[in-house]
Amino acid sequence: MHSLQFTAQSSSNGMTERDFTVDGVPGVLWSPASPAAGSAPLVLMGHGGGNHKKHPAMSGRAQLLVNGCGFHVAVLDAPGHGDRPRTAHDEAEIAELFRARAAGEPEGPIVVRYNDHLAQRAVPEYRAALDALQELPEIGPDGPVGYWGLNMGTAIGVPFVAAEPRITAAVFGQHWPDVLAEKAKQITVPVEFDLQWDDEHISREEGLALFDAFASKEKSLHVNSGKHKELPRFEAHSAVRFLARHLATPATVPA
Repeated sequence: MHSLQFTAQSSSNGMTERDFTVDGVPGVLWSPASPAAGSAPLVLMGHGGGNHKKHPAMSGRAQLLVNGCGFHVAVLDAPGHGDRPRTAHDEAEIAELFRARAAGEPEGPIVVRYNDHLAQRAVPEYRAALDALQELPEIGPDGPVGYWGLNMGTAIGVPFVAAEPRITAAVFGQHWPDVLAEKAKQITVPVEFDLQWDDEHISREEGLALFDAFASKEKSLHVNSGKHKELPRFEAHSAVRFLARHLATPATVPA
């Protein structure tokens, strides 16, 4: 049994936002302000490196899923991010990343190593959060669950989905294959994958190698021109439609 505690609540733009902790790990749960009767699907999201659970990318995606599909959406602060203190290891890795960036050296090896360390801590936390959230009557133990995370959210999400049979579908993208490819081979649920063709950090070959590693019979590759941080916003709408197809009834799939 995991300890779920709600610590704050507010409502705006058709969503109810509830801050919570699970075993001391801070998170946020967004839900419809006027929910339909019964339970609704849950989407767990992972935020990017250097960001936090309520980053505009997270709240914006949540609004699309909550208002467009009637889903619940939850995000945890990753270790060393948001409301969580940094360890000495966190500080050392971040300092090394900034040093490499200032020197014009490749960032990938440092990011891959550090994200793998964070994922080893975060995956058990996401599994505990899922256990706790499924005890809520508005979510329930048997409803479909999706995952959506890019960048560091993929670094955490791939091992999480590989270990978690309750996940029905997942959206990933924009990460190196080095550590993740072996875990991706264990994933068979439908996957949508985002890749920037002109990414200055992740080569096309590396991005394609991670996509190719997924064992899913249904997997879609979405490639757009542009650099790492230039992923088009319309890809968020595509991800919502993808998750709706696999988590919702046909009548609730957004156009």
